[in-house]
Amino acid sequence: MKRITINDVAKQAGVSKGTVSAVINRKNTVKNETRNAVLAVMKELNFRPKGMARNLKQMDIDKSIGLIVKDLSYPFYTAVAMGVKEYANQKGYLVFITSSENLHEREVKFSQLFSSKDIKGAIIAPILEGTAEIEHLFKLKMINYPFILLEDVKGIQANVVSIDNIKAMKLAVKYLIDSGHSHIVHFAGPESSSHAQERIEGFRSAFSECHLIFKQEMIVPIGSYHEIAYQKTIEYFKKHKREEYPTAIVCFNDQQALAVMDALNELKLRVPNDISIVGNDDIYFARMFPVPLTTIQAPMKELGMRAAEILIRNIESPVQLPIENVVLEANFIVRQSTNILNNTDV
Repeated sequence: MKRITINDVAKQAGVSKGTVSAVINRKNTVKNETRNAVLAVMKELNFRPKGMARNLKQMDIDKSIGLIVKDLSYPFYTAVAMGVKEYANQKGYLVFITSSENLHEREVKFSQLFSSKDIKGAIIAPILEGTAEIEHLFKLKMINYPFILLEDVKGIQANVVSIDNIKAMKLAVKYLIDSGHSHIVHFAGPESSSHAQERIEGFRSAFSECHLIFKQEMIVPIGSYHEIAYQKTIEYFKKHKREEYPTAIVCFNDQQALAVMDALNELKLRVPNDISIVGNDDIYFARMFPVPLTTIQAPMKELGMRAAEILIRNIESPVQLPIENVVLEANFIVRQSTNILNNTDV
């Protein structure tokens, strides 16, 4: 099928190639009416701008995609990247992997770089911090640049591949309740993460389906970085009396769970004899923690493969495809970090 060029867009829009180029490069020299007309034609023809990278000699990056994760050092994203790479390589695509290091400006920079350098599409684990966090995503949509999000972002209509965090969290809390725990808290993750909000919702929802009453103080935000989570765990227990301690903690993710375990060890509290711990993700070394971790097992590699599959399908389609929202289910893995209480202990 004939490749749509900038000439085709210019001809159908009734403008010059220079005007189309100015629209693509987001220059403010084009009137809004003209810009909107050009963007409408680009969308109608399913035109995607070609970047400067095609001019590089001795490098075949014609078939390539980009991946922007939040923290490549965290094994969750390493596994996702492996899934993306495996599927993309099967289809003949190279993968450029970048890490935003949880900085919104780096995510914006990488998304702009990918779209301007002829990387055919991008998979993005978005960072949400305030009112302007999705402007760069709107710009990608304006130029018809294919991208997939790894979590849902309110206000943006985009392809999403994510995990059913609400259902997974409910499973974890129900297990603890069925095991005799009545004083359970959730050590929540970053407020800017939609995953953190979904896990809070799942935690709260679990109490609506049992005899126990949910209280807001059961949600304790401590972040996800080891040092911060460790310190906030110490602070939490120091300001509570021993009889007020929870019998179980459900953590935002496995990285946080390890920090909590380290803090409890410092406080001479035993896992699981004194306090049961549940993680989230089932990263590779969760089973090698000081006490092997009971956790929610996320389909990390499948997440990456499905995202790559949808992205490449959109890249190769000559017409616009319907938006997809794929939600994968997680499993619950019981190891030694949780304890079953007798009725007399509750």
